[in-house]
Amino acid sequence: MTIDQARPAPGRMNWFKSSYSGSGGGDCVEVATASATVHVRDSKDRALPSISVGATQWAAFVGFAADRATEL
Repeated sequence: MTIDQARPAPGRMNWFKSSYSGSGGGDCVEVATASATVHVRDSKDRALPSISVGATQWAAFVGFAADRATEL
């Protein structure tokens, strides 16, 4: 998996999405990281509010999802 990232403007978050998301629509999310928080939003409607989770909880979620992906 790769990500496309650009340097954010001062005071703005650096949102990125996985290369697995593609550009043809569908169910995509974007992620931005802060010091101890990970923000997640719908890439199709960026005006909607994002959700925020702790970095530790996000790491646990990603590990869980990766483990399940190998079972498919």
